[in-house]
Amino acid sequence: MDAFYTSVEQRDRPEFKGKPIVVGGSPEGRGGVVAAASYEARNFGIRSAMSSKKALQLCKHLIFVRPRFDVYKLVSNQIREIFYRYTDLIEPLSLDEAYLDVTEDKQRIGSAIEIATLIRQAIKDELHLTASAGVSINKFVAKIASDMKKPDGLTFIGPSKVKSFMEKLPVEKFFGVGKVTADKMKRLGLHTGADLKKLSESELIKHFGKSGKFFYKIVRGEDDREVQPHRETKSVGAEDTFSYDLTTIEEMYSELDKIAEVVSDRLKRHSLKGKTITLKIKYHDFKLATRSQSFLETTNDQDFLATTAKQLLLVADVESKKIRLLGISVSNFGTPPLRLHQDADTDQLKLF
Repeated sequence: MDAFYTSVEQRDRPEFKGKPIVVGGSPEGRGGVVAAASYEARNFGIRSAMSSKKALQLCKHLIFVRPRFDVYKLVSNQIREIFYRYTDLIEPLSLDEAYLDVTEDKQRIGSAIEIATLIRQAIKDELHLTASAGVSINKFVAKIASDMKKPDGLTFIGPSKVKSFMEKLPVEKFFGVGKVTADKMKRLGLHTGADLKKLSESELIKHFGKSGKFFYKIVRGEDDREVQPHRETKSVGAEDTFSYDLTTIEEMYSELDKIAEVVSDRLKRHSLKGKTITLKIKYHDFKLATRSQSFLETTNDQDFLATTAKQLLLVADVESKKIRLLGISVSNFGTPPLRLHQDADTDQLKLF
């Protein structure tokens, strides 16, 4: 989907149409964080994860909208129903993105390009939103293609074009290559897929560890991963970005109690118990830290989650430090977890 959260807000509130808006925390006081930015806001250099204060500095007439995750989830389900008209092989990545395998399409259309066109048109006609699609021979290339002509675009990269496409692709455009890795590649003189292709698998592993093996295959357009209609839940958690910095242990304990309740409820809803509890901390300067503890027995008990998180907090030595975010997650499920459609209940919950 194109700028999903903000596009939903602009659709539902016509006065926002064509204006720079962001979904996220207000810049008042210490301020919040941008969760999503409209294309109009992006023109000012505003991006997700940017502080709201910084965003307002870039655009003085920026409009801040509080998120409505219940609405986004509802719209996401409506989009998925459109997908199901054409295939049952759907692998959601988030509320606004999914892989579809249309090798055997329900309506016997026989053309992936035509199916993508029909899906995008249905989303536009029925939901008054726009989507961009990438069509290719595997997940990796299709994913990259989906970003090529945003917003409201469709890109097809056929079998005969994959090799040349990957060779010309800048390394920072490779899905999974972040800023740090891209900078390292450029320092090594690796600017495009063609540059990466010159290195042997062992050389790539030497420079990039296990990821080197992945890069070796991907730069050749090789990706054998199947579209998985049901994704295993790896972890369940919740986190909260606060409207002001927490400075006392008592404040932090109080917030951890609330977060532990959310996590426990979600675990119980899906009959999940885990052995590993992880505490996430973001300081006022945006530095991140995590602390984890594993146990022999699985748990989803609210009090146990809260107590463990508080112990991990003390280990993290947060005395006299300012905290802007706390989170708790549970993983390492002791029994095979339920195989669920990924939705808002299996993602990290962000509370605003």
